Amino acid sequence: MTTARRSAGAALPADPRLAREVLDGLAEAVVTTDPAGVVTLVNAMAAELLPELTPGADLADCPVPALADAVRGGAGTFDTEHHGRWLRGVRRGLAGGTCAWYVRDVTEEQARADALRAERSRTAFLARAGSRLGLSLHRDQTLRAAVTLPVPYLADAAVVVHRPAPPAEDQPHWVRYAADDPGPVTGAAGWRTVESVPGLVEALDGDTTEPNPWLDAEVADLAEVLPAGFGRPGTLLISPMRSAGGPAGALILARGAERSGFDPREVELAREFAARAGAALAAAELYGEQAHLARVLQNSLLPPDLPSLPGMTMAGGYRAAGDSLRIGGDFYDLFPTPGGGLFALGDVCGKGVGAAVLTGRVRQSLQTLRLVEQRPRELMDLLNHALLDAPDAARRAQFTTLLLGALTREPDGGLLVRVAGGGHPAPMVVRTDGRIEPVRVGGMPVGALSAARFVEAEVRLAPGDLLVAYTDGVTEAPGGPTRLEMFGDARLRRALASGAGLPPSALVDRLLQLVDEWLGGQVHDDIAMLVVAAGGAGPAGSGGAGHRRLAG
Repeated sequence: MTTARRSAGAALPADPRLAREVLDGLAEAVVTTDPAGVVTLVNAMAAELLPELTPGADLADCPVPALADAVRGGAGTFDTEHHGRWLRGVRRGLAGGTCAWYVRDVTEEQARADALRAERSRTAFLARAGSRLGLSLHRDQTLRAAVTLPVPYLADAAVVVHRPAPPAEDQPHWVRYAADDPGPVTGAAGWRTVESVPGLVEALDGDTTEPNPWLDAEVADLAEVLPAGFGRPGTLLISPMRSAGGPAGALILARGAERSGFDPREVELAREFAARAGAALAAAELYGEQAHLARVLQNSLLPPDLPSLPGMTMAGGYRAAGDSLRIGGDFYDLFPTPGGGLFALGDVCGKGVGAAVLTGRVRQSLQTLRLVEQRPRELMDLLNHALLDAPDAARRAQFTTLLLGALTREPDGGLLVRVAGGGHPAPMVVRTDGRIEPVRVGGMPVGALSAARFVEAEVRLAPGDLLVAYTDGVTEAPGGPTRLEMFGDARLRRALASGAGLPPSALVDRLLQLVDEWLGGQVHDDIAMLVVAAGGAGPAGSGGAGHRRLAG
């Protein structure tokens, strides 16, 4: 083995010219120094990359600052940009105190690394922007996000020009944000300002334009929407904020004069951001329209505030089945009549908005039909035919259970109640002594069959007695220890008996609380209840105030 090693060592070329040729053939720059740091050798690649270095030069004072600093500081590496190239050097110690610096041209590697970092940065920006814009369901929030997100990553100031939401005037408005602003600022732009900015009208029409330098003569009016201390902008980039329904606005990105213009990748990124902002703005506008429509429908479909009727006191309670709009298929209503009042309480087949639409139809039909008929059973028969005659009756195949009751005041302060039933749970009479008497009305659901039969019963309420009408969402509420047991008729009877003598509003609150406790937060069916008491809270002949509870 020793002989083999010696033979190999002896075979190494000893000719300095051959060694020099080997060094000059390397793709890596090589610079050697003596123990004093003086350059002793520079290969061909080193002469190309570091032409300032020649044999005899002192590396500690060489004109390559990064290399000189590394030598003086005893560092083993350096990175620097030199003559437009990015160089990376590593020092290796040699025998006798000499050393060699190996320098590589890593320009392409650096460019690839920079491109990767830039792409990661762009991806992170779009991801952050998408998250912010996706969470903005309100128009003003979306506009604020659209101008704050690009600053300072893409621009020094951002402006969104848009048309305001109806019913505002048909004039362009703007939202602006710059790094020195405490928050987004809004204002009206006017068409003169819009037309003075090259490319802005086109962007509002959905067309793209190229980045433009700031031209004082053409866009002087835009200065009014920029911060007072912003200074003279250098470059403008205007992008349309497109949406499925057409342009939602235009995004203006402004860079200061000291900042470089937009390169092609930045233009592409700005266009992508503007498109996402436009889609988010359109979605927010659609959400706003739907929310407004929902509020209008909600106000029209919610149970009404009960009117005050002489000689009686009443209260209602209502809760929709987990519906964010608080509308559902259970309902109640009360209409004054010359001798007292007419009440309705029902449960439409289904839940949510679909059931609420039929609820509205039933209530509107009752509003009209009561003008020609106020006898409960006859009125229910008219309603049945009205629902079956609706144009979409066969397609929707929906019906409602219903109680209709006529309340007539009596001279002694009592109430005579005639109740017609259409397949609804029997109402309960709560006597002042705690006795519970169901009012037996059966009948068939309303709107299901043209030959449906309805049943009517009559009951008298003495002063202090209560009539309690409710939907099956009360008795069928699941809960208790097993979370599956229904609240049930027996539990309802006990609750009513313990509430004898309470005012209607207090009894409604008590029943809703008991059902809440029984449910324990579980999903439940729609719930509606109406409690009527003979006698008013005021002087003789005056009516007790109507009362309503919208729970949950």
